[in-house]
Amino acid sequence: MKRYLPLATLLLMAFASLAFAQPQPSASPAPAAKPKPKMSKAQLLKRLSAIETKLWEGWKNKDPKPFEANLSADSMIVGGNGVSGKADSIKGIIGGDCQVTSYTLSDWKLTMIDSDAALLTYKGAAAGTCGGQPIPTNWASTVWVKRGGKWRAFTHQETPVM
Repeated sequence: MKRYLPLATLLLMAFASLAFAQPQPSASPAPAAKPKPKMSKAQLLKRLSAIETKLWEGWKNKDPKPFEANLSADSMIVGGNGVSGKADSIKGIIGGDCQVTSYTLSDWKLTMIDSDAALLTYKGAAAGTCGGQPIPTNWASTVWVKRGGKWRAFTHQETPVM
C-alpha cells in the first residue's frame, strides 16, 4: 500500500490541476447594440440641404440661432469682405445691412470628401438688397464635417452667377 501512495498522490494532483484549469462559467454577455445603419448619400443630401435652408432662413430673419447651432466652432466664412470665423460671421450676417424678402435654393449636389466630410453645392437666389444693391444670384458651396456625431458647417463661400 505504501508503494501505491506516491502514485495515487501524483494522480490526485494531476486530476486536481486539470479541474482547476477549467474555465469558470460566466454570465453570457449582453447582446451588442446594433450599429446605426449608415446614412445613404441621398439621405445626407436631404439632411444637409434642410440645415442649409435653415441658415438662409436665419439670414433672411436676422436670427443667429441657426448659425450658432450649425456652424462648427472653427468655421470660416469666405465673402467679399474677406475671411471670418464663427462669431464675426454671425455678427456680420445678423447685423448686416441686407434686407431679404424671399429666397430660393436649387441645383443641390453633394460630393463626399470622406465618411465625415462632404461638399454641398447649390444655387441661391434672394429677393432683396444688401448695401442698397440687389442681391445677386449665387453659386454656393459649404463644406460640412461630422463631429461628435453631428454635421456642422465648416466653411461656406458664394460666387455670383455670371
